Amino acid sequence: MAKQDDPSSQPDWQGLRELDRAISENRLTAYSWKKAWADPWGRLKLVTIMIALASFAAFVVVNDVIL
Repeated sequence: MAKQDDPSSQPDWQGLRELDRAISENRLTAYSWKKAWADPWGRLKLVTIMIALASFAAFVVVNDVIL
């Protein structure tokens, strides 16, 4: 068995273990949303973007009805 194929010879990236699992389990999007929601600034950004999109959609609907 070659030394490169041995998993124990690979460096252990402690900080990236959770991210690696998220990618391997194909749940990176859920991981990203949870991390963004846990961060106060990330939550503020998400709420602001959702309010802006809802406001734009309401503007488009109201503008089409009036014209």
